Formats: sequence, C-alpha cells, structure tokens
Amino acid sequence: MASRPRLRGAALFGTAPFFAYVAIFLIIPTLVVVIGAFAGDEGGFTLSNVRALGDAYIVEAFGRSIALSAMSALIGAVLGAVLAYALVTARKDGLLRRVVTAAAGVLAQFGGVTLAFAFLATIGLSGFLTLWLSDHGIDLYGNGVWLFELPGLTLVYTYFQIPLMVIVFLPALDGIRPQWREAAESLGGTTWQYWTRVAGPLLAPAFLGSALLLFANAFSAYATAAALVSQGSPIVPLQIRGALTSEVVLGQANLGKAMALGMVIVVAVVMALYALLQKRTATWLG
Repeated sequence: MASRPRLRGAALFGTAPFFAYVAIFLIIPTLVVVIGAFAGDEGGFTLSNVRALGDAYIVEAFGRSIALSAMSALIGAVLGAVLAYALVTARKDGLLRRVVTAAAGVLAQFGGVTLAFAFLATIGLSGFLTLWLSDHGIDLYGNGVWLFELPGLTLVYTYFQIPLMVIVFLPALDGIRPQWREAAESLGGTTWQYWTRVAGPLLAPAFLGSALLLFANAFSAYATAAALVSQGSPIVPLQIRGALTSEVVLGQANLGKAMALGMVIVVAVVMALYALLQKRTATWLG
C-alpha cells in the first residue's frame, strides 16, 4: 500500500514541467492582460480601457478580424474536409496517407514571416508568378493591391487552414464505419440518402468543431499579418501592436491589453463551443 502514494507522487512530479509551462506561457500572461485591462495609466482601477473597446475603429477592427477568421475557416474547412475524405479512402498504412498527413502537419505550422515572404515572392507586386502572368497579358492587381488587404490575408490564412483541417477532421472520418454504408445500401438507400441521413449528421458536430478551431487559429494569428501588412492596422492583433508600440500616441499600452482581453473572451467562447461539439462527436464516433 505504501507504494501507491509514491507512484502518485512520482506521477505528479512528472507533470510538473507541463504545469510550469502552462503557468508561464498561459496563466501568467492571461493574468497580466486581465489586470492591465482594468488598470489606469498611473495605476489604480479604471473601466476606461474597457469602455474604449466601443470606439468605432476598435469595433471595426474586431469586425474585420471576425470576418477574416470566419471566411478563412469556412474555405479551409470545406477544402480540408474534401482533401481529408480523399485521403481516408487510401490505405491507413499506405505511403500516400503517411506522406500527406506528414505534409499537413508541417504546413499547418508554416506561418509567420516565412509564409508572408513566400506569398510576396510568388504573387507579390514583383513576384515571379505575377511577372509571368503579366507577360501573358494577365494583371493580378488590376483592381488594386488586394494582397495587402483582407482578401490577401484570407488567401494567405487559408494556406495553413486547409492542412490543419485535414489533421483535425481526419480522425472523425476514420470513425465512420463501412458497415453503416453497407447497412444503408442493403435497405435500399442511395448514396445521397446515406450522406444526408447517416454520415452527414454524424460528421456535422466534428465538422463544425473543426471549423471553430480554424476560426480561433485565424483569429489569434499575428505574425503573418504583421509581416504582410506594412501600413494600417485592419485587424485586432495589429491594433494591439500599434497600441503597445506607438510613439505618436502615448499611454495606450493598457488599451492594448483591453483589446487583448476582448480577443481572449472571443477565443474562450469559440473554444468552449468546440469542446462541446468534440464531446458530442466522441459520443457518436468514439
């Protein structure tokens, strides 16, 4: 009996690095944001920073961030689900599936300055594809420099949203059992009826949950947009950067923390919905 407390203590000691990591990189920064959002420039409690979130330019920034995240999540979810379905038809231990899954894992993390540079070198104003199309009479920027605006950010974000969707949605597709389709066909059901009445309803929570995860991923992205957008702050992360680093308007650091608190609340709501949908998915496909 004496060995059980020792094993339990060893297990707790083994998880200490994890809890230390969570405390340093999640809990403490969150507390700094929450406390700073309600702190005045000279100390003390104030609601002025939170009230400022109702200013027109901040509301517009949140609106653009939500629109950007929703659009990139929708496109990434649909295209990623199609790719995942094509992948699930391959052998689980086959070379094709292993290669595509590994590539998706790498590309899902391929962001920041590197991704922005890749798009600039490809379809930027002097990108090789832009110049090649221009030589053939096609102007990518006939209607304006869209790459540095929300349409361009949507395209760039979709690049890492699709492989992320493949990773998170593939297990749900693996949970669909072939016997269910065979049972539907044996009862005279068509392919359309199988997908709309059996597989579709079962996969819907997993699809919506994955889309919410993609939304949170895009909503919290910063480095790619910061490297791509050199002028203006169309989305909230760039607004926060401006508030923290502005040399023109001083004393906005706590306003930046208030905007960060708003982002934390949005992401928390999205991830709570994601957890609920994942629980329902596990109930049906577990």
